[in-house]
Amino acid sequence: MPSPHPQRAALLPVLTIDRVRDVERRHAHEPLMERAGAAAADIAAAMLSGRSGSTVVLAGPGNNGGDAFVCAQSLRARGRDVVVVAGTATYARADAANAFAALRQTDVPIVDRLPDAAPALIVDGLFGVGLSRAPGDPWATWIDWANASGAPILALDVPSGLDAATGVASAATIAATATATFIALKPGLLTNDGPDHCGAISMHALGLDDAIAGQGVRLEWNALRVQLPAVLARRVRKSHKGTFGRACIVGGAEGLVGAALLAGRAAIRLGAGRVVVGLAARNPPLVDWLSPELMLREANAAGVDHDAWVVGPGLGSGERADALVEKAIAVDQPIVVDADALNAIAAKRSLVDAIAKRTAPTLATPHPAEAARLLACTTADVQADRVAAAVRLASMLNACVVLKGVGSIVARPDATFDINASGNPALSTAGSGDVLAGILGALLAQRIDPGEAMRIGVCLHGAAADMLVARGVGPLGVTASEVIDAARALVNEATREPAGR
Repeated sequence: MPSPHPQRAALLPVLTIDRVRDVERRHAHEPLMERAGAAAADIAAAMLSGRSGSTVVLAGPGNNGGDAFVCAQSLRARGRDVVVVAGTATYARADAANAFAALRQTDVPIVDRLPDAAPALIVDGLFGVGLSRAPGDPWATWIDWANASGAPILALDVPSGLDAATGVASAATIAATATATFIALKPGLLTNDGPDHCGAISMHALGLDDAIAGQGVRLEWNALRVQLPAVLARRVRKSHKGTFGRACIVGGAEGLVGAALLAGRAAIRLGAGRVVVGLAARNPPLVDWLSPELMLREANAAGVDHDAWVVGPGLGSGERADALVEKAIAVDQPIVVDADALNAIAAKRSLVDAIAKRTAPTLATPHPAEAARLLACTTADVQADRVAAAVRLASMLNACVVLKGVGSIVARPDATFDINASGNPALSTAGSGDVLAGILGALLAQRIDPGEAMRIGVCLHGAAADMLVARGVGPLGVTASEVIDAARALVNEATREPAGR
């Protein structure tokens, strides 16, 4: 369902829950609850457009319930039929208690049981960012009723039952049609289970725009693409292949040659001027007939005369793989560490120290299982708090890290992070990660700032899959090779000079 309150794609702020609470404390003297409830009522009114029937507002025991009371009062003032289900809760917090008292002065019914008939709209104001456990009864029952009702649901701040910090959903979690979130985006809305529970997200700064600049953003292709002409070097007529850098891909052991070739194809199609693929397989192929532009060599003969390295796609394991990883990270040039190279580093802690001491930029691209090996924990531990895991890895490796998965986390050594919003299940296919590594290698070869290369590359990778699905290709059956060509098309579209120049 399209957003009922369209919001221009932008690099909107993402704040940790601690930072959100800090902002709330510093601005407690402002009418934040009234602003939140009014903003929610705007979204609710848009969702009710053309629909008849009542709106059921589910109000919980905290400040989220207070937001719900203000929303209900505002909807009633607009002539809508509203019923508030609030149970028998009392409100210890002054703002919520005042909102409850004000609502009681209106003709809005406040009841303690669910209606028999499905309403036109349900507003979920049960629990906000403070919930980090599964809701108990009666709220779990109310959540189940809302999800089974068939009515559209507007969640206030965060769908109840979803951990706003981690995106982990409890057994009873609202499946919202839309979520109106306040002050800033929260990590849990964008990663893990969040995207499957939030629906269309709108963000409402509540007049605190200047106070929320900072830690991270939601990466959106429509916003990043505007920056590309300034980031990518303009392709002047007198340019040559050396102008756009030399990338070297190291990987492709026996049975895994395709991984390295995919990374190489991505690098050459995303703008690297020259790409060498150093293959770890014994008796490797001499040419890639689908991309004969690639220079295929044995990994040990790949040389060091390159502007950027990608090590790991299909590299395999064992002493030979370890030696190739050590050689690559010892070179004082930008590097993307991917796949089997990450596993080699996890198994040999001296390599962690070697990575951390590098002076040239390092980008690392683990999926959750690879991240768990590096952090000496379980995959479940990583998924339980993806932001924390990514930030820990970035600090440990002194690298820009992308923790892949829904809502990929892009973390930096200074503990700042972004969350990517592009992509879809079409990327759940073999070779997708190899393509991302090759894209990143191409951007580094073109001498783009490593942090920007990571943000652009991750978002571009997802946007390419989005474009394919929008054109009717997938999500089922999209191949990694198709993602490469879609990414190339997006970059060329964004950087093409206007006619007449």
